[in-house]
Amino acid sequence: MGGFLYGALLQWRLDLRSRTMLITCYAVPLLFFAIMGGIFVSVMPESKETLIQSMTVFAVTMGALIGLPPSLVEIYRSDIKNVYQANGVPLPLGLVLTNVSAFVHLGIMSAVLSMIAPIAFDAKAPEHPGIYWGGTLFLIFVSLSVASMIGLAVKNTANTSMVSILIFLPSVMLSGIMFPSDMLPRAFVIAGKLFPATWGYRLMTDGAFSLQALWPLCGIFLAACLVCGVLLKRIQTR
Repeated sequence: MGGFLYGALLQWRLDLRSRTMLITCYAVPLLFFAIMGGIFVSVMPESKETLIQSMTVFAVTMGALIGLPPSLVEIYRSDIKNVYQANGVPLPLGLVLTNVSAFVHLGIMSAVLSMIAPIAFDAKAPEHPGIYWGGTLFLIFVSLSVASMIGLAVKNTANTSMVSILIFLPSVMLSGIMFPSDMLPRAFVIAGKLFPATWGYRLMTDGAFSLQALWPLCGIFLAACLVCGVLLKRIQTR
């Protein structure tokens, strides 16, 4: 219990001085929303129907893939790892606490977007709030699991940023939030299905609960959890 409290306190202090989390979970998504939301509505008025879902997918994907990995690198590739071990804190706890923190931040950002969009751009509120929020929360879970793989696998911050961007860009561009997926070449459509953002967006915009969108997310989540388990064991033995 003491180890858990110490780890929670340490993670709280790290979050307080983390500019990366502030920028990726709040500043950039809000700026993207302010600029691209107006462009979408002006160029494609019909985008009001799914503007909230599109902006949510962007915010969640960016906050997870670009915001979380640097925090994990800071914990497991620095002296913080030694501090954890010296104070009897289980190393997996760092992964759990960073994910919980990021989950809360992304949930708050999603709520803010869903409240602002109807006021700022006359966006249509989701017809099925339960499906929208269920899809949002599950997308956050899955996106954070993929981000955790990056943070545990890459050894330094510079490489982490590069890998994160390489995964973030196709996730957003091929997910269907920028333009309809049927406008893309078939190869790009297939590639887009490898990323959680595509299935999360489909799950949030479907008029009913869709197992076809849920199962791929479950598969990605389970695979990411297995990889994270292997990576944590390697880190513990070093």
